[in-house]
Amino acid sequence: MATTILPFYQRKHKHYGYDYRSLDSRSLVKKYTSKSSSTKRSSSSLEKSSSTLHAGKFSPCAKRVCHCFEEEVPEYTVPPFRGSEGEEEQVKPKAREFLYGTKLREMENEIAKLRKSAHERVDTMALRRMEEERAAVQRHVREDTMCRAPEFLVRLRSHTVWENSFVKLFCTVQGYPTPLVRWYKDDVYIDQTSEPAKYRMDSYYGVHSLEINRCTTNDTAQYTALAFNIHGEAASNATVIVKRFRGDDEPYHSVLLPLNLPLLSPPIFTHIDIQYSEKFGVSFGTEGETLILTCRMILTPNLNLLQPEAVWYRDDVEIKKSKWAAMFYNDCTATLTLPHLNKDDEGLYTLRLITRGGISQHSAYVFVRDADAPVVGAPGAPMDVAFHDANKDYVILTWKPPNVTKESPVFGYFVDRCEAGTDNWVQCNDAPVKICKYPVTGLFEGRSYIFRVRAVNKSGISRPSRATDAVTALDPADLARLQTFYFDESRHIIVSQDDLEGDVKPPGKPANIHVAETSKNYIVLSWDPPEPRGREPLKYYIEKTMAGSASWQRVNQEIAARSPRFAIFDLAEGKSYEFRVYAANKFGLSEPSESTGPVVVQEHIEIPSPPSDVRAARNTKHSVVVHWIASKTDKELIGYYVDSCLLGTNDWQPCNHRPVKYTRFVVHGLKNGHKYMFRVKTVNALGISEVSQESEPILVQAALTAPSSPYGITLLDCTNNSMTLGWKVPRFTGGSDIIGYYMDHREVTDLHWHESNVKQISGRVHKVENLKEGSFYEFKVSAVNLGGVGIPSESSRAFKCEAWTMSEPGPPYDMTFCEIRSNSLVILWKAPIYTGSSPVSGYTVDICETSSEEWRTVTEKAVSTRYLKVTKLEEGHSYIFRVHAVNAAGQGRPSEPSEPVLIQVKPGTKEITAGVDAEGNIYLNFECHEMTDVSQFAWGKSYEEITDFSKVHIETEGDKSKLIFKHPDMSDLGTYSVAVSDTDGISSSYVLEKEELERLMALSHEIRHPTIPLKHELSYEVFDKGEVRFWLQVESVSPNATCRFVVNDLELADSKEHRITFDKSTGMIEMVMEQFTSKNEGTYTVQIEDGRAKNQSSIVLIGDAFKAALAEAEFQRKEYLRKQGPHFSEYIHWHVTEDCEVELRCKIANTKKETVFNWYKDSVTIVPEEPPNPQTGDCKLHIPEFSKKDMGEYKMTLKDDKGQDITVLEVAGKVYEEIVHELSKISGLSASELKIKCTPEGIRIQSFLKYYMEDMKVFWYHKESKIASSEKMRIGGSSDQVWMQICEPTDKDKGKYTMEIFDGKTSHKRYLDLSGEAYAEAYTEFQRLKAAAFAEKNRGKVLGGLPDVVTIMEGKTLSLTSTVFGDPTPDVTWLKNDKDLELNDHHIATLEQGKYASLTIKGVTTEDSGKYGINVRNKYGGETIDVTVSVYKHGEEIPVIKRGVQPPPVQKTSPHAEASQPAEPPKSSKVGRRK
Repeated sequence: MATTILPFYQRKHKHYGYDYRSLDSRSLVKKYTSKSSSTKRSSSSLEKSSSTLHAGKFSPCAKRVCHCFEEEVPEYTVPPFRGSEGEEEQVKPKAREFLYGTKLREMENEIAKLRKSAHERVDTMALRRMEEERAAVQRHVREDTMCRAPEFLVRLRSHTVWENSFVKLFCTVQGYPTPLVRWYKDDVYIDQTSEPAKYRMDSYYGVHSLEINRCTTNDTAQYTALAFNIHGEAASNATVIVKRFRGDDEPYHSVLLPLNLPLLSPPIFTHIDIQYSEKFGVSFGTEGETLILTCRMILTPNLNLLQPEAVWYRDDVEIKKSKWAAMFYNDCTATLTLPHLNKDDEGLYTLRLITRGGISQHSAYVFVRDADAPVVGAPGAPMDVAFHDANKDYVILTWKPPNVTKESPVFGYFVDRCEAGTDNWVQCNDAPVKICKYPVTGLFEGRSYIFRVRAVNKSGISRPSRATDAVTALDPADLARLQTFYFDESRHIIVSQDDLEGDVKPPGKPANIHVAETSKNYIVLSWDPPEPRGREPLKYYIEKTMAGSASWQRVNQEIAARSPRFAIFDLAEGKSYEFRVYAANKFGLSEPSESTGPVVVQEHIEIPSPPSDVRAARNTKHSVVVHWIASKTDKELIGYYVDSCLLGTNDWQPCNHRPVKYTRFVVHGLKNGHKYMFRVKTVNALGISEVSQESEPILVQAALTAPSSPYGITLLDCTNNSMTLGWKVPRFTGGSDIIGYYMDHREVTDLHWHESNVKQISGRVHKVENLKEGSFYEFKVSAVNLGGVGIPSESSRAFKCEAWTMSEPGPPYDMTFCEIRSNSLVILWKAPIYTGSSPVSGYTVDICETSSEEWRTVTEKAVSTRYLKVTKLEEGHSYIFRVHAVNAAGQGRPSEPSEPVLIQVKPGTKEITAGVDAEGNIYLNFECHEMTDVSQFAWGKSYEEITDFSKVHIETEGDKSKLIFKHPDMSDLGTYSVAVSDTDGISSSYVLEKEELERLMALSHEIRHPTIPLKHELSYEVFDKGEVRFWLQVESVSPNATCRFVVNDLELADSKEHRITFDKSTGMIEMVMEQFTSKNEGTYTVQIEDGRAKNQSSIVLIGDAFKAALAEAEFQRKEYLRKQGPHFSEYIHWHVTEDCEVELRCKIANTKKETVFNWYKDSVTIVPEEPPNPQTGDCKLHIPEFSKKDMGEYKMTLKDDKGQDITVLEVAGKVYEEIVHELSKISGLSASELKIKCTPEGIRIQSFLKYYMEDMKVFWYHKESKIASSEKMRIGGSSDQVWMQICEPTDKDKGKYTMEIFDGKTSHKRYLDLSGEAYAEAYTEFQRLKAAAFAEKNRGKVLGGLPDVVTIMEGKTLSLTSTVFGDPTPDVTWLKNDKDLELNDHHIATLEQGKYASLTIKGVTTEDSGKYGINVRNKYGGETIDVTVSVYKHGEEIPVIKRGVQPPPVQKTSPHAEASQPAEPPKSSKVGRRK
């Protein structure tokens, strides 16, 4: 039961579940063993015996038991063979009981006999089949040599087609002699000569065909092909049904089948014709992008039940549907979607459409570029990561290295693994592995893993490769140890060889130990498990020793190997080792295996040598074929990388990003017309070789091939024995000029073609003579170039040879198209050969959309030219055209309908441009970047080729061509066209009109008769001293240039009065006049000459222009004199600071210490806060809090012994308004948000700002309505705020308020919403303040009358009187020293009229000195007023008593204790007391 050991790269790995040994087997064995006791009781019948065999005869050690039901197909069954009854009885199981342990060998012998019998019978049947086939071949060969009647190998098949289309019936007939075939329509013989253009019959090597052109409903019939020879005849029938397109108003069935048609037999479809309407081409993508390949096709017939099978391949390997590729086929469209490109997807993609009749395929290459690296300079990702030789605990990975051109070389790779179903990637190797293969160890048995690889160079790590599919860590040898035994159609049992072997204690030694893989970094050992292995799981231990030594060392001491594969690392490169293996189970350790023998640790492959003899050959306009000789080092070759470089750039770019194994590669995506070099590198598992020698540079252009076939064969004229035919030039010339044509013709009844000419036909019109009058002829034409004779054209339709005698002209021919744009094109044609009874006078053009059959005339009247520009076409639509010639007799035959023309602009379309070159030649220029080696520019006028070169000549260089006019004049007006041969119809035209030609001729005249260009015309300027400078500047002149100044026809010479200079380096010409007076009025002219180039410029100073210049000169002269003394360099002007202060500023110059500065306002001297600064010249006059009072005339004067100067500014009118606007701007920007302030009168809305004055334009709005100042709404402000007072507010005053400050240009607004809670709080505060104000108004108060201090001499009478107020009338109380004054005869207090209160002290003494006060109070409050009384004795100086200071007390002989105590506060002290 040993498995065969193969190298890992030759092994296919299959995934199995890891639970097959535990769950299924145990559950099923338990189930069967539980029933064994019941089944042993019954053994009377075969059915019972068979049941016993199934349920109870096996031991519970079986690995797996499977049921195979009737609808399931078993993996293997013994095929039943007919034989003797005895043999059949041997197959049936015997109906007897036996135990598994004792009868197992007997059952195995029976199974072996059955197998042997089955193999013998299979061999016998194979030999019998081979003999029958050989006899059949011999019989067929003998029959082929015999004569036989006709036989249809491929019969006719029925068709259903649309009206006006064609149908072709095919059949294949064999017989000897070769049978002839006749065609019948509804049993009526088809005579081809009766309708030669209708039917066409062909026969090629037994394949016969009938082609019916332009089918009508009358062609609906049964067609019969009758084949006959001398031995008999045979027939084949088919039905053709012609359907008419059903319009909206037509009935559904527009065609009825003939009633006499027989019932149709089931058609036998042998072939489906596939034509591709859209193919996918060479594609370029980048990693991570999505690419869709689409292929559309036309199927004939298109039957739902016979759709082709679309199969996609990459490099001839079928692509399966996965997350990396999605295939779709529907409605004749096959698509392949690659949702996430990787370099693994690069390769040759092929779509194969498989039908019953064969295979049709289309291929194109897909290139996938590297995505941007995560680190600049890092390499691209590896690709094609694959796993091999997967086992229980290890797997070997291989990959392909990336191509590097500009990046540094790859020196290693990191391998990552991830357990399937998770995103936890783990790096497997600590150091980069240098070879493109790596054994991954440490896997867990039964788990599935995916892997990826990253490349490393000195710049960094690449992006990871595409992850592999999941691989399960299992030993494939376990499956080989399973055996299946079948009892009948529904029952079988699977038994493991391990259970049959039982317990092996200890295991045998491993066998066949050998080295499966060697490298300088590791060695992979492989061996066969011991035989017998036993049911217990095995482990393996590996030992190594140096070759020639007997000292063995355990390699995997800690972790035992579970599979018969093991990778050994950390070996010394170049050393020789020997290895042996131990097997172990729970019973013990086996004997060591045989030694491997000496194994040298080294690479068995080497870095490959580069290829040689790299050559490149032309292929297409954008591709080149690169060939090379294979590398001499082809061991384990992965492939080749090809690089390209644009000649002269040394910029090497990768051509393929996935190695190719061939020595030939087509490089796509190159620039047409550019030269490239190529180099090739060899790739194997060790890496990439050195680059090969570079190829010779090659120009990217299409390869030289035979031309394509001509087309559009048209009959142009006909006589009784000759025909004149014309045709169109092939669409592609094959890379060289067409040098001629060959024509063949035949009668429609003849199968053989005859040459019409021996010598090549140089033109595209040929007259074929010696024809039979009345016969029908077909023609075909082949083109010839240096590449050879091209493919002949399709056969023309049948033309009858009979003389044309009609009066109308024949058909125009050689209809071509050019200048196809988004909504227009140009049609060209040639005049008919046959003109009829009169000359051709014009042409008409008809047009028809391809989706319609309705022709309409494009031209309202016949055009005399043989070209026409058709406009108002729809982009993306296809059209068909035809042309009629017209003469006096009428409209002639139409030309052959053109091929469909798609109205669509090709990318990169260029037009003719007109210009004038450096020599003054007028030219038309055209560029074409799609040229080949043989492409030529064909210029024409009025779409006729230019042959007269007396007025023009053509210059062509590379991809540019110029039509140059020699002597242009009005005869050159017209339409000029150009076409480029051997391209896809590249052409253009240019209409040279009178205005454009005049412009070009004027420009040509300027170039041929040059003028010196001027940067600046002659002008003047006045200097500070009043000097006048005349100057002009030219672009550039030579050192030999000269100039002349002419004034009033008199040339001026260089002198002191007229200083003339000419700086030729800068082109500056100037003349300075010191004295400019009234005598200098006139015309000033400067004339310049430089070789033959001339120019002049003039300026006229006469009248007002001269007066202005003279006034400016005098002003500058006076200014110069003024500036000789102290003067103002800047006159007085105003400026507003950020603090809203207005400053009047000016600057002075040329001052000294003695200079006197004075400021004046309205002739009144002003002393500024800041004196002038002579050093900087700054003078400032500050005007704080600017207002109307500051309006007036401000003046500043300077004066010293050198002179004097004055500057004046009138601050009024517009100046005042501008200052206010500037103040408004600064204040508006600084204004705070509106705030609420309550007053006794109402609610005030206010905003603080830097400065406010009455002349500022401040507006208030309530709900967008402007508010005017009134008793209700009072508007005002102070120096730092603006406000609006709402007196006695009500609910109507709620709403949004806006304050606007307008600065003459901009409005500065602030907003406040006075409603809701804000209004409620403000209104409450207003009511409170209003009540407080009322109380303050009516409280008791002293209005006046009392002095602050009173000094009186002792003995006099003192009267203190004051006026009091209060509503109601207040109470008046007098105080002395803050105590109530006791009234008596000495102190008398009175109150008259409720407002005059007085206190009289009679005979004052010094004791009356002190502080007296009057307290006035009512229910709203009151106040106290104090007065100090000082009494002095007669003869003393009057003391000086300060206010609020109590006079010193009088010293008494008997002091009282009370005097030393502090005075008590008066009992009647009041709130609101005022000191």
